[in-house]
Amino acid sequence: MPAGFRYARIRVMEIERNMARQPIADIMEERGLAPHDIVAASAVPMTHKMVSRAAKGRRLTPHTKTIVIDALNRAAAASYSSEDLFNY
Repeated sequence: MPAGFRYARIRVMEIERNMARQPIADIMEERGLAPHDIVAASAVPMTHKMVSRAAKGRRLTPHTKTIVIDALNRAAAASYSSEDLFNY
């Protein structure tokens, strides 16, 4: 280690990842949709875990969020937006 070298303490801002139950879970219940229905309706490959995480409130990446929204809209024959399905 070079003389005078110091480790700087960097405070990393923690991102809240668990956002509690999301409106998508209520919409799925109201329409009688199971995670499998969403996965089956998807035009692109997706997993049941993606739907489960969305409903439980685990923070999703923007790409995953888009996949879930598109699949739900296909399964429900509706046009929900991100604001309708997620509160974060």
